[in-house]
Amino acid sequence: MENNKQIFSARQQERLGFGLITLVAVLTVLPIVGLIIFILVQGGAEVTWAFVTELPSDGMRAGGIMPAILGTIYLTLGTAVFSVPPGVAAAIYLAEYAPDNRLTQLIRVSMTNLAGIPSVVFGLFGLGLFVVFMHFGKSIIAASLTLSIMTLPVIVSTAEQAIRAVPTNFRTVSMSLGATRWQTIWRIVLPESMPGIITGVILGLERAAGETAPILFTGAAFFLPQLPHSPFDPTMALPYHLFVISTQVPGMPVQIQYGTVLVLLVFVLTMNISASIIRSRARARRQW
Repeated sequence: MENNKQIFSARQQERLGFGLITLVAVLTVLPIVGLIIFILVQGGAEVTWAFVTELPSDGMRAGGIMPAILGTIYLTLGTAVFSVPPGVAAAIYLAEYAPDNRLTQLIRVSMTNLAGIPSVVFGLFGLGLFVVFMHFGKSIIAASLTLSIMTLPVIVSTAEQAIRAVPTNFRTVSMSLGATRWQTIWRIVLPESMPGIITGVILGLERAAGETAPILFTGAAFFLPQLPHSPFDPTMALPYHLFVISTQVPGMPVQIQYGTVLVLLVFVLTMNISASIIRSRARARRQW
């Protein structure tokens, strides 16, 4: 009888725990779903082919947001070019080559601290270094370099963790068969850790795509009558454009504001879905 009571009590506790977890999950998801539905209702009718392919007109109260969409794509691609290769290389060095001493511990702590610094600080740093000191001016390349510095800590930390998660036996077997350390990393460790690396890259690029403060100081323009012709030209971008039409343009229709929000949301979701597909395919090929 006593054992039955204990089993019954354990089952009750388990059901209570699952119930609480389910309740918390529902309370977390419901506001997000409600927000997405609200954005769809407010701005869904505004998002047409003309809205995403035309230039703004009538003081940005009409027309489309095509320059802002292209500018966001340019900045995201530029950030990827300047942050992904050095970020993954630094992660490889820290995980595979660097000795475990106070210096590497300090580097890891610094990466964690840098990931939590407000984005406006990176914007001011980019303004001083790239815009003023290096004479890039307000441009795509200055904004991309600033965003890449902001995303590097996230990419390095997540990529290093993914590389370290690969079992040590894989390295031992590879090198026992005559492979060099770099061949082992290139052919065994990197392919096996690719899902985690991709996750870190997408997290960093998503943050870069949605930031306003860094590009406000380094590359974003209030309004441009034409598209940028080189990396040294300024550009419009969706986050800054949304800030402008929400706070700086009187009489701006609410539908255009929420339509811009919806386009930015779709842009970020597209990055997420693409990364999920790539990550799932990489996991399917993984051997552990």
